[in-house]
Amino acid sequence: MVAVVHSFSDQHSDDEIFALASTGLREAESARLRQAFDFARETYGERLLGTGEAAFSHAVSMAVILASLDLDLDTRLAALLFDMPDDLPDYEESLSPRFGAESIRLVKGLHRLAPLRLLIRSKSGSEVQAQTEILRKMLLAMVEDIRVVLLRLASRTQTLRWLTDHETEDRADIARESLDIYAPLANRLGVWQFKWELEDLSFRFTEPATYKRIAKMLEERRVERENFIESAVDRLKAELTTLGIEAEVYGRPKHIYSIWNKMRAKNLDFSQVYDVRALRIIVAEVRDCYTALGLVHQLWQPIHGEFDDYISHPKGNNYRSLHTAVEAEDGRAVEVQIRTREMHQHAELGVAAHWRYKESGTSARADSDYDDKISLLRQLLTWRDEVTDSSQWLEQFKRAALDDTLYVLTPQGRVIDLPRGATPLDFAYRLHTDLGHRCRGARVDGQLLPLNTPLKNGQRVEIVAAKSGGPSRDWLNPNQAYLATPGARRKVKQWFASQDEAELLAQGRSFVTRELQREGQSQANLEELAHKLGFRDMEAMFLAAAHNELGPRAIQTALRGDVADVAPEPEIVTRRSRATDSKVLIVGVDKLLTQLGRCCKPVPPDAIQGFVTRGKGVSIHRVDCINFRNMVVRNPERVISAEWGVAQEGALYAVDLLVEASDRQGLLRDISDVLSKEKVNVTAVKTLSKSGTARMAFTVELTGAGRLPRLFTLLGEVPGVVSVRRG
Repeated sequence: MVAVVHSFSDQHSDDEIFALASTGLREAESARLRQAFDFARETYGERLLGTGEAAFSHAVSMAVILASLDLDLDTRLAALLFDMPDDLPDYEESLSPRFGAESIRLVKGLHRLAPLRLLIRSKSGSEVQAQTEILRKMLLAMVEDIRVVLLRLASRTQTLRWLTDHETEDRADIARESLDIYAPLANRLGVWQFKWELEDLSFRFTEPATYKRIAKMLEERRVERENFIESAVDRLKAELTTLGIEAEVYGRPKHIYSIWNKMRAKNLDFSQVYDVRALRIIVAEVRDCYTALGLVHQLWQPIHGEFDDYISHPKGNNYRSLHTAVEAEDGRAVEVQIRTREMHQHAELGVAAHWRYKESGTSARADSDYDDKISLLRQLLTWRDEVTDSSQWLEQFKRAALDDTLYVLTPQGRVIDLPRGATPLDFAYRLHTDLGHRCRGARVDGQLLPLNTPLKNGQRVEIVAAKSGGPSRDWLNPNQAYLATPGARRKVKQWFASQDEAELLAQGRSFVTRELQREGQSQANLEELAHKLGFRDMEAMFLAAAHNELGPRAIQTALRGDVADVAPEPEIVTRRSRATDSKVLIVGVDKLLTQLGRCCKPVPPDAIQGFVTRGKGVSIHRVDCINFRNMVVRNPERVISAEWGVAQEGALYAVDLLVEASDRQGLLRDISDVLSKEKVNVTAVKTLSKSGTARMAFTVELTGAGRLPRLFTLLGEVPGVVSVRRG
């Protein structure tokens, strides 16, 4: 682990500090780093960071830490220049030519993480824990280059080192944030130097008394423990070689925070923590694991109840290993783990890497895409040590960004995760359905932006909402890209469906009530009437009436008790004509009374069929008429073929046009102007405006349906119009 150095500037000369920061670099690279080193000292001067630490001391400490990880020149340059955005407003333009665009890009990426310095003061409560996890994911998602995360981890490690000698008011808060966010990230990425130091230093500030007690007990036994591990490793290697088993044997250092975690989780005293002294044996094959286990139990006395065979019975995350605890000659315990190289690689780099169960306390089902990318990043970090040409590794490293999910902040600092491409409107619906309905604007990082603006990682979003109201139909228009999430679109559709249904229910109730009054039965039981008419309840009856699927005759018949003849009959226009001069020909029949149904208002050349009514001849409907389809289901034997005849010159047909638009002043005038210019006669207009949406029904006269496409296009171009369709 990297040695703890609290303040390089106080304890070392510039040359000594620079020698540490440039370890492993070529001569030309070292010269470039020296330029940045001198520039940082001059620019930062005596400036202090928010914690009180000198900016230059922090920068060079970061560079030394990253040098100990053998990271490349650009990462070390970025460490030295990490705080330049606060000193130089034009740092990108002025520093890129001097130190390279790549290093400045890393500085910019690090600067973008500034909004994430949120202090999580407590871990109690599922909501806080969920926010902690989402912050970890957000940090990774916000960077295009994973080296930015390593820079952030190095910066936080140095901050905690500095705080060991400087007591500040927020020291415990910084430590808590480090334990909740940064140490788990270091663990997941397999950067053990950061993980161990972040955990132990943070624990030192969050639980100072416990930390000192465990540290004192460890120090009392440190020399003895190190001597035992050294002799035990040599002894095991010799015995395994005698058995013909090639193995790696090494001691596993146990850190104060992990010891305390085990004491707390298992309610143990320090003397009962068996893995303060710990060994790991890695062999080639599974059978060698059990041979090594037998040898360990032969050399030392096994402790009862402390053996786990995770090879025969893997954990839920497929973690496999043999765990045992034995009592050595001095009477003290030692823990031993035995596994194959494949098992070790899976435990350290695979989807089952034990960060999942170490943090959650369970082998919880993971987000497979996220875990695969974590695994990739860990493999890349390992691969770095195995290649001589770092250019290929760096290219893969930069591409391994976790960018499938978008993370944005509420004004209160809560993190919300959304799919990439989400808008402020998606954000509003994610917070609360009612807030989405009332959303009228959004401030993103303090700037008012359109609701269909795609959000970016790390932005702070504030919703501007009306006191009441509902969504706009425009939000469902895919061409305007207001909504990217299926959940938000579904909520908007549900709102309009509920509004439409409420309106239809009111219309249907009014119709039925009026018919009951005409029959002098205003006190009739509506549920019984609905059942007589074949509906499941009275709401279904009201909806049918609103859709013209239930007529006065059906209600009259049901009230009189004669339900056999109950059938929906639309209102129709009665007109007698001969087949020779009629506009409608009934196939195979002459001189029939025909009527055009008002429910669908058929117009040549619509596909039509006839329905034989009782006493009123044949009603003519469009074949796609919902009312006609319902009648066919009930009385298919009364359907008759029909087609258009030769119409009289200049004959006009009534057509219903339904227009939906965002309500505004002058909307009806603009639509009427379009119809007037097209010389279309309007015989009836019905409008309804509610919650900012206008619904208009126009009855116009046309010589045929051929003019409808042009009318639809022209009306659709009127500002505010959302949809135009035929009634």
